Amino acid sequence: MLEVEFGQASHPGKIRANNEDSTGFFRPKSRQEARSRGWLFVLADGVGGLDMGEVASAKAVEVICAGFAEAQEHTSLLALLPRLIQHANAAVHDEGLTRERRGKPIGTTVVACALRHDQACIAHVGDSRCYHVRDGRAMAVTHDHTWVNEQRRLGLISPAEASNSESRHVLTRSLGPELFVTADTMTVALRGGDLLVLCCDGLHGALPEEEIGRIVSQPGDLDEIARHLVNAAVEADGSDNTTAQIIAVRSVEPMAMYRGRLYPRPIG
Repeated sequence: MLEVEFGQASHPGKIRANNEDSTGFFRPKSRQEARSRGWLFVLADGVGGLDMGEVASAKAVEVICAGFAEAQEHTSLLALLPRLIQHANAAVHDEGLTRERRGKPIGTTVVACALRHDQACIAHVGDSRCYHVRDGRAMAVTHDHTWVNEQRRLGLISPAEASNSESRHVLTRSLGPELFVTADTMTVALRGGDLLVLCCDGLHGALPEEEIGRIVSQPGDLDEIARHLVNAAVEADGSDNTTAQIIAVRSVEPMAMYRGRLYPRPIG
């Protein structure tokens, strides 16, 4: 049986008065719903420099969480998450067209993680990230949709140049500016003891992977650990809103596919 615990924390940072980050989650109400629907975690970061970033991030989280709760049970998570992100994109785009906001740019990044059985499905747009942490080592699962990262992946600039570039926060994708957007989607095989960390660029831009892995792997209350992680990022930088969700996988339900159907895999 998949068993999950989580904690989350957010801080406006040292400079900004308002916090444009939003988080949400779906917690199954029963063991049966955990098997048929699963868990969902979402983090969105309103795009800095645009109006109503907090409105965009809150709308994206609201639409994705509601859509997940209403989706048909046993739906493929790989198919569901990008569809929900597209719905969220349309909702954020429409928000910018309302009478009181007409003509004002609006946008947000988003990263969503759904867990069922022994897998996590992650979908994202922008530079909010998901890390997979195992045995104290954090590894980014997502790839930032930024101009600098695209240049780095093409080999046009070095990793050192990318990390120091003044354009490292320029997004190539976000929710809201266009009517359609493409989310990158991937899966991670889970085992008991794994951790997943969703975070905005205010956190991963301030702390290296090694420090993220070290902090979240400490024993203790997950809300406290999330606050420790966020506070460490704010102390190291603090120039942006900083938010994190920590998902601890306590146990999984190994599954196998037979003739197109999932079955519990015998253990031992």
